[in-house]
Order: sequence, then structure tokens, then C-alpha cells
Amino acid sequence: MAEDGKGGYSEHDDRVGDDRVGDDRLGGGGFAGRRKKGRGPFRGKMYSEMNHRAWNRGVAGPSPGGQLEEGDGDVPMSDTHDSVRTRYSPYGPRLSRRGDDWHNRGRGGASNIHFTMKRELTSPDRSGSVSRNSNRRKWFKITIPYGKKYDKSWLLSSLQNLSSVPFIPVEFHCDQSRAYFYVDDVAMANALKQLSRKITDRENYKVVVIVNHSAPPPSVQKDLKPEEIEQLKVTMSKRYDGSQQALDLKNLRSDPDLMAQNIDAVLNRRNCMLAVLRIIEENIPELLSLNLTGNKLYQLDDLGELAQKATNLKILNLSRNELKSERELDKVKGLKLEELWLDENPLCNNFRDQSTYVSAIRERFPKLLRLDGHELPPPIVFDVEAPTTLPPCKGSYFGSDDLKMLVLRFLQQYYSVYDSGDRQGLLDAYHDGACCSLSIPFLSQSPSRTILSEYFKGSRNVKRLKDPGLRFKLLKHKRLNVVAFLNELPKTQHDINSFVVDVCAQTNTLLCFAVHGVFKEVDGKSRDLVRGFTRMFIAVPAGITGLCIVNDQLFVRKANTEEIRKAFVMPAPTPSSSPVPTLSAEQQEMLQAFAMQSGMNIEWSQKCLQDNNWDYSQAAQVFTQLKTEGKIPEVAFLK
Repeated sequence: MAEDGKGGYSEHDDRVGDDRVGDDRLGGGGFAGRRKKGRGPFRGKMYSEMNHRAWNRGVAGPSPGGQLEEGDGDVPMSDTHDSVRTRYSPYGPRLSRRGDDWHNRGRGGASNIHFTMKRELTSPDRSGSVSRNSNRRKWFKITIPYGKKYDKSWLLSSLQNLSSVPFIPVEFHCDQSRAYFYVDDVAMANALKQLSRKITDRENYKVVVIVNHSAPPPSVQKDLKPEEIEQLKVTMSKRYDGSQQALDLKNLRSDPDLMAQNIDAVLNRRNCMLAVLRIIEENIPELLSLNLTGNKLYQLDDLGELAQKATNLKILNLSRNELKSERELDKVKGLKLEELWLDENPLCNNFRDQSTYVSAIRERFPKLLRLDGHELPPPIVFDVEAPTTLPPCKGSYFGSDDLKMLVLRFLQQYYSVYDSGDRQGLLDAYHDGACCSLSIPFLSQSPSRTILSEYFKGSRNVKRLKDPGLRFKLLKHKRLNVVAFLNELPKTQHDINSFVVDVCAQTNTLLCFAVHGVFKEVDGKSRDLVRGFTRMFIAVPAGITGLCIVNDQLFVRKANTEEIRKAFVMPAPTPSSSPVPTLSAEQQEMLQAFAMQSGMNIEWSQKCLQDNNWDYSQAAQVFTQLKTEGKIPEVAFLK
């Protein structure tokens, strides 16, 4: 989005020019005598040569007065910085498009499909509560540049508090960095327009509010009327070439038959596009080629269901539309396309050369053979006849037995305190300048409705969190803050037997290792719910325990089915499944005696003796001292 010289912005909207909104309902109908799915050969003709000219696209900016008008027409919107740019032409002279002259011959002839009209079929109003006159209200689209970084409740409450006219936001949503919503009253729109740059965020930036005329939002747009559906079917019948299984919807709005019936078929409106997809699904699911040239499409959200409606589609022509970013293609990348046309869309300006253009498009459509009429190199594919299975997960990796014993002893002591109910004892495990952070996966639904809702407020998922101030706030500094934060997390019980430990790096002064496993919560609404986790510790040598944490990164996620099945089946006190090293007869005898006298289990008794070079008297003295100080965890006495 670019800012113009008057401090305003121009923005693409749901309508272009003087688009009118129909009051519609979607009906059903049949294509009589259509081909059965999969019948008939598909012959992909190549295109004849023609000269390709660069397309310079002029852009209209905001009106000089900057005021909202009461007229019925919509305001054309596009980015002002494109006003003098010439699109990059990836290829030079190009071949003509099949879609430019599809079916001009013999329309309505014997090769076309005939229809059986069904006028009694209607579908209910999607919105449910919107009256038939709702489309006659004047709608306005409110755009907040960079609004995605703001909390929705803060943004709307700030606008409500300052607005001179109360308003009801409809369909609040975000797209890329922007936030949008709709209002259906000119007084509300004018009041919101006056709030631009009147609100300051926490970074001292002024919040910009852009107001534009708009078509009704998708939730209040109605389906086409039954008679409009039938006329649309007739028009699509004339534009369908059964021999090629190709449908030409180029410049559909300008079709003479539709215009004669006063039907405004604008495919960048949700109701029209869904009606077209419904007709394709019910009548020509065997469709191989679809031409959507010149329909002013600026987003492909409503085309996302095409892959399910026409599973055989191989050719898609989107030339001469308004697509600004190749990311729009992600919404239709489920199509197994072999040929795609995108020339004369603004997105073609985004690439510095042909190779990057081809690479970006083929990333979405790996099997693509032709782009804008040009042959592409054969795709690189792997000829795998049957799905392969991944090798089993490897066990823990420590690097050495000494390191293994050090890390396992630390983990046993750490999690015995962590799961004890009072985590204040962890203060001794962290360095004075330690850092700690928590993150959870990106939530596709409302955080309050997910099983990870207790962790959402503390999540520092940097891939989704763009606010640098909040990023810093969610990083806990100093050990007091770290332990206080850990105390706020739900009470847990970890399954030590599930632990897989990987030592990533080791020096004389630093040790980095990761712990993977599962735990369950022991209280609250998620009690006994099993979760998976990964924890990355960076520690330095210190104290009796041997390690002191300087950095702690905790990632909590939903446990998978296999993890839940195996959780807490074996109550083992250690993540290690390796056998105990072979001991001499004298050491075995000493170990049994020490375990009996100390009360500790064999593994901890052996560790105490090994740490004291198998000196029984010294090991007993150290054990007595540590037990008196309360520094031996309860897990050491589990047998």
C-alpha cells in the first residue's frame, strides 16, 4: 500500500467502477446430454503467434475533496504507486492465448451443451437475518494499514471511544498486514474517516483509517435469483466447447445475453463466483480448461473450491486481471495445472527476470508445463511407486557416558522440583542473568477455544509475533522473573520414560541440549490432558548439581496419537534405556551395600560412588551432607 501526497491511501475493494449488487438466490439445474466425466480425448492445442505489448496500467487516486459521496457508484481502488510503472514482460514476443478466441465460432451449435431448466430450486439466504433490501444499503469498507499488528479489541474500542457516531463493525478480518471491516451507514463512515491519525499506538505511530465505498460484504451478499441462474447456465452453455472440454468466461460481465437481461455477472463478487462454480460442479465436472481473462479478479479466495469442483482441470487462464501478488495463487495451488496464463496482471511487475517469475509460479504448481504460452523445462519429479515410511526415531544422544550421567542427573532433579507443585526450588537451577521463553504452534482458530489456551498469553511465537515491544516483553529476563513465570504455568507431571535427549553442543564452559517428551496437567480444566513438549537448555558448569541454566526455551504442543498411547505406561525414573556399565565383582558388592545403607536406588547409588571414585567412605559422607541439606531429589529413592 502506498501513501499519496495528500496523506491518504488507495486500496483495492470488493467492487470496481459502477458495479451493482444483485439481490440473488442460487438455484440448481441440469445440463441435458452432457458428456460423462472423463469421456472424449483432450487435445491441448498450442497457440498461434502474436505480438505481445507491454501493459501500462493507470491508477486513480483519492478524490480531491477526500469526502464520501452519496452516489450509488463504487469508488475504483488500486495502489497509487503503480500509476506510472510499466510491467515487466518476462518473455518478449508471445503466443496468443487460447482463451482470446475460444469458441467464437459456432456458439450455440451442435457441439454445445443443452440445458434442462429447473426453476423451482432455490437455496436459502446465507446470512439468515439480512432482509431482501439489505443490498440496497450503502456499504463502506474500512481499511487500517498495518492493522494486523494491533489487538482487535484494542483497535475497535479505540475507534468506538473517539467516534462521534456509534458503529457496528461487520466482518472484521486481516489480510497480509492490513485489517478490514465494513459499516453500512454513511454517517458511520464519515465519523470513522475523521479518526484517521487521531489514535496513537504504543510505538507512537498514528493509526490511519481509510474509508471507501464498497459492495456488501460476502456475509450479506445473496445468491443469484433463480431466473438469473438459468440465464447464466444458458450463457455458460454457449461458451462451453464440448470437444475440448473448455469453458470460456472471458469478460463475462460484458456478455450480450447477460446484459440484455440486466444481469450483472461480476466474478470478483463472491455470489457470482460461487454460482459459476456450482454450475461447473453440477454440469461439467470433467472440465479441462477454464478461461477467466478480463474479469477484474484481484483475489482468488472464492476460487479456492475449484480444485474440488473440477478435479480434472489442467488449463487455467487468469490473464488481464488485477492480481497483485503471487501469494494469491496459494489459494488455488490444489489444482494440478499443466498450463497457466498470468500475463497482464500487476503481479508480473514483482519479478526482476524471467527465471524468478517461473520459479515462483512453479513452486505453486510443480507439474506446470506451459506458462503464458511458453514451454517450460520438464519438472523434476521423483518416481516413487509406493509411499515410503520414515525410519524409526533414534534414541537419546549424549556423546559420552560421563555427559550422559551429568545430563540425566540434572533432568531428574530439575523435573522432580518442576512437578512438585512448588517451583520456587528451581531458583538454584538458573543463572542470575538467565532468559526464558515459551511458544506454542500458530493457532488457526480462536485461542480461547483451543486446548493450548492456558499457554497462549505467554506464547512468544516469533514467526507470527511482529510487534517488537511485545516480543521483548514475553522474553523473561533474570532468574526471579523466570521462576515466577514458570510458577504461573499449569501444574504438571512429566513422563520421564518418554524423554529423548539430544546433546547439541559441548565445550568446557557451555552445554546445549534438547529434551523431547510428554507431560500431563494435574489440575484445572485440562487435567490429565497429555501434551507434547520440546525444551532447549543452554547451561554452564556450576554448583553441586553440575549445571546452571542460562537460556531456557519451552515449546508446548498437542501430543500426537502415538505419544498419548505410550504416555505413562512405564513409570521409569530415567530417560535412559541403556544398560548399566559392567562392574567388577567388588564394585557390585560395594554398590549393593551402599544402596541398602543409603536407601537410594541402584542408579543413584552407582552415580554417587562413581563421582567419588568408588571411595565408599567419601561417598557416604557426601550423601549424608546432601541429604541433610535436602538436595537429593525424591526420584533417587524410587525403586
